[in-house]
Amino acid sequence: MSDTLKIVTIQSDLVWENPEQNREQFGKKIKAIAESVDIIVLPEMFTSGFTMHPEHVAETMHGKTIKWLQALAKDKDAAITGSLVIKETDAFYNRMVFVHPNGDIEIYNKRHTFTLAGEEKAYYKGEKQLIVSYKNWRICPLVCYDLRFPVWARNTQNYDVLIYVANWPKVRIKAWDVLLQARAIENMSYCVGVNRVGFDNKNNEYSGHTAVYNVLGEKLSETLQNIATTEMVTLYKCHIEKNRRHLGFLKDRDNFNLIM
Repeated sequence: MSDTLKIVTIQSDLVWENPEQNREQFGKKIKAIAESVDIIVLPEMFTSGFTMHPEHVAETMHGKTIKWLQALAKDKDAAITGSLVIKETDAFYNRMVFVHPNGDIEIYNKRHTFTLAGEEKAYYKGEKQLIVSYKNWRICPLVCYDLRFPVWARNTQNYDVLIYVANWPKVRIKAWDVLLQARAIENMSYCVGVNRVGFDNKNNEYSGHTAVYNVLGEKLSETLQNIATTEMVTLYKCHIEKNRRHLGFLKDRDNFNLIM
């Protein structure tokens, strides 16, 4: 159990639909982390970029990338999370995996498929939220377009950290900045957002804006725009407890049931 949580965000360009090269580049970045850390966060679809052709890159939960993540998590004694394309039976999922240092894996399938890009035609959407219990912290992992839907992220389970992984384009990056901060404030939670940089095969540009906010909406991170960057930010449980106790906003939330 820990009163602090050291999170490493890895903002990176992605090699289009090339899991092997992406594993290689992220492997180098992860192995280069010199300090002891608790969680390493990779972008959405970190093995491929945001492809609408899942058949080109899909893996199974017993595939190379999952085994690679388990080995890295064990070696670094840290959890690793990010999303990748997974196939189960005849269905494809944009699946966020949370890989514990002991190799255990928890999964979250992206709930809100991005209709503007036709994601709903290529991928099945998720139906369940996930709250990960890790080192005395409760973590809610979500994916990209989920950020636009505050009801889905609503903090009814008293989680401590929201983590969003994304391929969020530069053209709409202002919404990313504003919504990450809003999710932190309204849920009285730390909010971590990891985005990619570079260009994809359709020449969409990604400028990063990876960020970490505290429960008051104050930005804690210093990751630069447009540049591949690895940054560590320490989160403090006492910050959450002090502000929730003093302000009490979560106790005043409305009660309602989300109908799926």
